[in-house]
Amino acid sequence: MSIRATTFLSRAAAALPLAALALAMTALPAPAEEAEEEQGLLTDELVVTTTGFGTPRTTHTGNIAKIGEFEMEFIRPAQPAEALNRLPGVGIQQGSGAEHLTAIRSPVLTGGAGAGSFLYLEDGVPMRAAGFANVNALMEAMDEISGGIEVVRGPGGARYGSNAEHGLINFLSRPPAPESDAEITFWGGPHDFFKSTGTASATLADGDTAKHGFRGSFAALHDGGFRADSGLEQQKARFRYDYTAPDTRIAATLTAVNTNQETAGFVVGPDAYKNPALYKTNPNPEAYRDAWAVRGAVRMERDIGENLTLVLTPYARTNAMDFLMHFVIGQPVEQNAHWSGGLLSSLVASLDGGHRLIFGLDSEYTDGWLSEVQYSPTAGGAPNQSPQGVHYDYTVKALVLAPYVHSEWKLAPKTLFTAGLRFEYTRYDYQNDAPVGVFGRFLRIPDRVDEFADFTPKVGLLHEFSESFTAYANLARGTRAPQTTDLYRLQRLQVPGEAKSEELDSLEVGARGRIAGIFYETNLFYMQKRNYYFRDANGFNVTDGRTDHAGIEVEFSAPLAFGFDIAAAGTYARHTYAFTNITPSEVILDGNDVDTAPRTLGNLRLGYNFHEGAGRAEFEWVHMGSYWMDAGNTQKYDGHDIFNLRLDYDVTENVALFGKLTNIFNSRYADRADFAFGGERYFPGEDRGLYLGATLRY
Repeated sequence: MSIRATTFLSRAAAALPLAALALAMTALPAPAEEAEEEQGLLTDELVVTTTGFGTPRTTHTGNIAKIGEFEMEFIRPAQPAEALNRLPGVGIQQGSGAEHLTAIRSPVLTGGAGAGSFLYLEDGVPMRAAGFANVNALMEAMDEISGGIEVVRGPGGARYGSNAEHGLINFLSRPPAPESDAEITFWGGPHDFFKSTGTASATLADGDTAKHGFRGSFAALHDGGFRADSGLEQQKARFRYDYTAPDTRIAATLTAVNTNQETAGFVVGPDAYKNPALYKTNPNPEAYRDAWAVRGAVRMERDIGENLTLVLTPYARTNAMDFLMHFVIGQPVEQNAHWSGGLLSSLVASLDGGHRLIFGLDSEYTDGWLSEVQYSPTAGGAPNQSPQGVHYDYTVKALVLAPYVHSEWKLAPKTLFTAGLRFEYTRYDYQNDAPVGVFGRFLRIPDRVDEFADFTPKVGLLHEFSESFTAYANLARGTRAPQTTDLYRLQRLQVPGEAKSEELDSLEVGARGRIAGIFYETNLFYMQKRNYYFRDANGFNVTDGRTDHAGIEVEFSAPLAFGFDIAAAGTYARHTYAFTNITPSEVILDGNDVDTAPRTLGNLRLGYNFHEGAGRAEFEWVHMGSYWMDAGNTQKYDGHDIFNLRLDYDVTENVALFGKLTNIFNSRYADRADFAFGGERYFPGEDRGLYLGATLRY
């Protein structure tokens, strides 16, 4: 056994007494009659992300969180982060407009690390090609008309490869209704905010046993922005077709998203987000982001034997983006695009005794390009660092082949053992279209081919101690091949080929169940990451970083008396550097907290159902703990607590009115706090806002 493997297991073993304590605290089974009464709570939800088929959450081996279709309708998030931050272990920081940075069981990650460490799916199909991820990936999701969102924290398992390292988010499209339905929603708010959504579906019988279902959906957003010279326009549309027959099931989706944004940059200075003269200003009125994406997929399931199913999912996608890099010296313009296509294929065998085997092969081809051009001389010094002209101009053709096996074994009627292994081969064929050599701090390298081979094993054990208490443990590895920007957007003093595949080893122990009507899920985790690739305070890329991650996550919900209910999610975690990196601008020490890694995250909701369920009100508390703004742990953001109120009321069967009051107490806070170029900089949080709307159903 290697030294690093021994270290991982020894540190993980140190966490086991804590896990045992947590499980002991939650291992009190509810009485049988209470368990019977509480059928229909979250434990009985079906989740599809792990195997691609409906699995009861109770018997899901590992953590999984879900926001259902009706909860999404109630939240009506202006941006996906508003909904996702209700889940444990998730902390998404909103930037300007649709921009954001993600944390799932991790610090908030930026650049290639932020783009490539999380996998974003639509009905189980990655929304972007591996190696070409977008750090603002949620802006390409269509969450407005949704069948729900499922989130897995930590490595995604054998079915999912590169990028499913710290976690994955699976957006489920809404299927056609059994009978025809239609609805349209309008709502508005401050700063010229207006959003409309609509959907309609129909299902037609084809003989006695087959059915065809159709659903079309759209969403349109106009937001004038609460800061000067900012605003966002988004248009989204999706068409879904379903076909069901006794031995065949097909679900096809076509989704298109367009984003046009006038971007507001950081406000700069000590506590600038609190300063009435600063927080609504925009130091970068020239900044913008324009992007679009189109993707389509067809999932086909065919029963080819009594216990054998073939699943084929061909897909294709294309996207492009053009934006001003207002956050770096010289403010160059980046343009990037890629088109890709692939096939997800699997053979599912259900064996006697409740066992199941899934053999799969995923394949994908991508053709992409990127250019970065600075059109004006660098202002304010350092012109030799970022000179005017072409910084980068290259194309990359990529091939990914990934066979895998996932297995489930019933060791006993109440004991399930899972094991999986994925091998992923990635090949990048890079062609440089700019002059080779150093240009300021930028390094353009000659044409080359890079290849990566990664194994991601996972084993898990689940045991149902009773109808109201289940415990599980997982040992898994997640990887991500370097992003193309990691490999080919180099800077001087770097050597081509230095970047390696990141590896993250994870141990998780958890439990879920019910106690006296309270549904809960809790888990402890410990993770080690190697080959962490990030940009230091000097603006140079670090290729061999190491980090450790450990914490506890809790989620619960319960009905209360008189129509009230309560739900909460909480996280305590430490994300620390496991190496030392000293530069003239920053000192990173082994054991330092990773920057932008709050130790505490929390969300608490008190709900009230009234008028025989026609109305619902909810009071929400959103907590963000303090965190270091720099890797040297010298500057700290104090964190914040925000309170929101939501109300939804069905006036008739066909008309619903709703509203929400955000940031009730008008607190001054920062959506994101950072320390760079020698100073504090912030994305200020928005003032109190009142939003009102209506839904018409047909």
